Amino acid sequence: MSAIPEVSGWLTWPRLLIALTVLYAGIFPYHPKLRSPNELSRLAQTRAIVEYGTLELDQALADYGRVGDLSFYKGHYYPSKAPLLSFAAVPLYAVMRLLSGSSRYAVPEIPLVFFSRLLLTILPTLVMLVFIRRFLRAYVRSAIADGLVITYALGSLAFSYSELFMSHQTMAVLLFFGFYGLWRCARGEWRERGYLAAGAFCGAAITAEYTGAIGIAGLVFYGLLVFYFREGERRDRLVSMIRAFGLATLGALPSVLLLAAYHTRCFGHPLETGYKHLADAAYQPWHLGGFLGIRYPEPRAFALSFFSPLRGLFMLSPFLLLAFPGVASLARRAKADRREWALFGLTLALLVGYTWFTSSFSYESWGWTTGPRHLTGLIPFLLLPIGLFFESRAEKTNPGASIARGFGAGLCAASILVTFALTSCNYVTDSVKSAFFGFAVPLLKDGYLVPTVLGFLGLRAPWQSVPFLLLFVALIGFTVSALASGLSKWALRWGAAAVTLALFLSVLALAPSPKEDAVQVHFLEGNWLNPPGSKLRFWSQAGQ
Repeated sequence: MSAIPEVSGWLTWPRLLIALTVLYAGIFPYHPKLRSPNELSRLAQTRAIVEYGTLELDQALADYGRVGDLSFYKGHYYPSKAPLLSFAAVPLYAVMRLLSGSSRYAVPEIPLVFFSRLLLTILPTLVMLVFIRRFLRAYVRSAIADGLVITYALGSLAFSYSELFMSHQTMAVLLFFGFYGLWRCARGEWRERGYLAAGAFCGAAITAEYTGAIGIAGLVFYGLLVFYFREGERRDRLVSMIRAFGLATLGALPSVLLLAAYHTRCFGHPLETGYKHLADAAYQPWHLGGFLGIRYPEPRAFALSFFSPLRGLFMLSPFLLLAFPGVASLARRAKADRREWALFGLTLALLVGYTWFTSSFSYESWGWTTGPRHLTGLIPFLLLPIGLFFESRAEKTNPGASIARGFGAGLCAASILVTFALTSCNYVTDSVKSAFFGFAVPLLKDGYLVPTVLGFLGLRAPWQSVPFLLLFVALIGFTVSALASGLSKWALRWGAAAVTLALFLSVLALAPSPKEDAVQVHFLEGNWLNPPGSKLRFWSQAGQ
């Protein structure tokens, strides 16, 4: 265990968490002129509930402006999304309205979006990071856990969708907490009532995002495997399993009943979602056929979802490729301890489930987003195999193991670099060919850096972004140091990390970047919240 030293000195986990908090809370990639449909349709319902005491958006759209992502049923407009975030923002909006004078137009759009993200998508992710680290520390040393937590926080879809008031990361957080409860109960560290909490989190996950059903199915499979491989008499295991599933179902029941009541109230049937009644008829074919639009897999959708230079998961977060050799390490652990087969089965089930979904659902439906957004729920469950990839090689001192660790650290650095650049924009149009070199890099070259809270305090763009960019660079350096550290063969590790980063960026640079990409870059520049040289007003009516 000495090949990778424990994190020491001032680089402690609490300080790293503070740095991540500053970065998460400090940037604000939002551009009101784009009228972000996924976010504003939810907040329109929040306003409707508080201002008019109704779930219909008709009056809210008239008073606060038209938005997209709507459903239309029996003469009324509703968000097409699952309702959790719309309702979660109600007390926040009510308090902001009360403190701002209690008038209908007291709360402008920018502060509403800012605080909704901060408290309802950013804060839950930061809390989740603490528990992800606890989970990883049960299997890998702290340096590896710290490096992977930072990579997940800054180098994956978790970062992009924490910085948007969308439900994808919210669903991922709730799924992980549901798993965490099951995992602690399976290890005998929590009492049976932990199954109640796990069920409650899973029930909430599906009220946040309908695709949470994929993750819930994986967790049910995990629970079955836990009891199948548990020591003891078959009858005792069966009784315990029935009790556990009963408690989990009881925990999930309130959320499921509330969701059914919402569907009945808005769309006429407990199982009828807003996607059956989309206001924009052009989007309706994406959700027809199969189950909620999920059909048989198509090679094109598979290839673009994972390898497209525009939105491919492994082009955005190449460190996730390490999960595949990591699964082999997980299988070896399971052979040594049969109880670990449950984790192995969960990982494979989620990989298959989410791959099937993204390969069969319409690729064109992803929208102006960073990466394949519906795969956000999968990523937390790939961290353990990736951690085992590093751990298995940390126990060896041969050159091959050192190069492999350096290779992995380089992929983590590349993930953080690319994801941060795209999250700084967070509205990647469908028309560009290369999201990184064709879109994000030209914006950065033109001085269109991510808006930050320092802009609200009077600092002009782009200087307001510089402190956060320096913090970001420091966190990349720490990540590589944590994952490729050690005195022995350090040159091999750092050299391999640098070469891997350079090669990956070279691969991205090979993607075509036609003149049409420049048109999209200029379009976003024309809608940027704070162009170079400008100041920001926080309590602004921009976008109202």
